[in-house]
Parts: sequence; C-alpha cells; structure tokens
Amino acid sequence: MSTDDAGFPPSENIAVSGADGADGAVPRQAGVVPTCYRHPKREAHIRCVRCDRPICPDCMIPASVGFQCPECVRDGNKTQRVARTALGGRISPNQSAATFTLIAVNVVMFLIEQASPTFIYRFGLTATPLGVRTSHGVEVFSGIANGEYYRLLTSMFLHENVMHILFNMWALYVVGAPLERMLGRARFVVLYFLSGFGGSALAYWLAAPGSLTVGASGAIFGLFGALFVLGRRLRFDIRPIGFLIGVNLLLTFTIANISWQGHVGGLVAGAALAGAWAYPPRKYRLAAQLSSSVVMAVLIAVIVIARTHSLTG
Repeated sequence: MSTDDAGFPPSENIAVSGADGADGAVPRQAGVVPTCYRHPKREAHIRCVRCDRPICPDCMIPASVGFQCPECVRDGNKTQRVARTALGGRISPNQSAATFTLIAVNVVMFLIEQASPTFIYRFGLTATPLGVRTSHGVEVFSGIANGEYYRLLTSMFLHENVMHILFNMWALYVVGAPLERMLGRARFVVLYFLSGFGGSALAYWLAAPGSLTVGASGAIFGLFGALFVLGRRLRFDIRPIGFLIGVNLLLTFTIANISWQGHVGGLVAGAALAGAWAYPPRKYRLAAQLSSSVVMAVLIAVIVIARTHSLTG
C-alpha cells in the first residue's frame, strides 16, 4: 500500500481522537494539510466544535466538549446570561467596590474639613435666618432655604470629629458590604443616596432653623433598615441587625447634639425602599424597584420644597 509524505494511506481518514471527528478532530486526507483559519501558515488538526473551522493550538480554547475558537467564545459571551442576585442585582467580580468608594469619599472630605475650618459651615445642612426681611416682608435665609440645595448631598459626606467619622465608616463597612452583595452595585448606590436624602429632608423639615446637621448617619441608618427588611424577606437571622438598630436609636434619643431627624428619616426611607424592592413577585420586581425609587425621590423633593416655602413664604 502506498503512503503519502506523512506516512498515511492516501485514501484513509485518520482522526486525532474520537469517532468521525466528533470531538473536533480534523479528518486527514491525502495531500491536504489543514491550516488554521486565523493563521493560514499553521497546521490545524482540530476543529472548533461550534463553527467547525480548523484551529491551531494558539486558537484552541477548551470547552466542555472539545475546543472553541476565539470568535465563537466572544460570541458566546455576548449572549451568555448575566449572573444576578436573588433581588435582581448584577453580580460583579468586586462586590464591595461601591462600599469602599463611599468610605474613601467620606475620608477625603473629612481631610478637607480639617484643612479648612469653614468648609463644614459652607457645605453642611442648614437654613439660617439672617435677621432681615425683603421689601415684601419675606424673611431672608442662608443655606438651603436660599436655594443652596446641594447641601442636602454634601452634608452626607461631612463629619464633626474623628469619633464621628470612625463610627460611621465602621458601620458603613459592616452593613454596606453584605448589602452590596445582596442588591448589586447599582441598587446599593441608589439605596444609599435615597436614604441619605431622606435623612437630610427630614432634618431640614423638622430641625430648628439655624441648626447645622452633618454626617453619613442618615444613609447608614437607611442601610440598617434595608438590611433588616431584606434579611426578613430572605429568611436570614435578623436579630443582630435588629439589636444594632435598637442600640443606635437609643443612643440617638439619649445623647445630646445628635440629629434624630436625620437618623429616623434615613431609617424609614431605607426600610421602605427595601420592602418595595424585595416583596413584589419576581416578574414585577424590576418595575417595582424603578417606580418605588422614583416615588421616593419625588417625596423627598416635595418635603424639601414645602419646607422652603414654609420658611420663606
């Protein structure tokens, strides 16, 4: 029997492994040396199990059966179902990135405060009467009542002293990391800021004019409330977070110079959002999460506008 240059019978198909090339092997034919479709100068004795094109060792990507080429792997990744949490959040490789970013921003803002003694008064939450009135008899205020609504946000990243920021950042780390894993990054960030705005809005509404409120406590109390509600929904042991909320509320109402309005406002906002996000049926959950977030934002805006009108109207 004659043979070709490689020593194989000219009419015989030789499979590298498997039967009839079922695992991607390229049948060997007389006088034909298969080459990689991506690297035409390289021999290729294996085919991609998806597109059936010959691929060289550099293009072979292991699959559950045989090998795939880089193009098929890319196409498969585009259509691959995204892994999500039980509450619909996207699972990302670094599931605490938002928590650590928020901690970093708070620390940077605190360092800026230390370098500028007036910074906290310029960006803290306040509506201070100036003791004068306009020609129409309207009392003049500085701060939020004068249109400085950015204070509702900036006050959330300011702290009075070292102990204040240390306690808040510890609490943010303890409850923020597990919540971010449960909700996904986007939902966690929305929860944090809406809780913080809820605390700022209630403090603006109920605190005495001229008082100064700062701190991330409103947002963190919102995380407390959300973790309690979500833990109950997912049948976790909620006694530790319940105890933590109870102790912090006790401190809130027994220690002087603590903004109970900010704490309660954040707690209510966070718990309400978590309930609206977790309890609807799965097929309606995304719509419920979006609509409840919008409703909460509108409610906060209404409170702020109404308070400004009551002070200046």
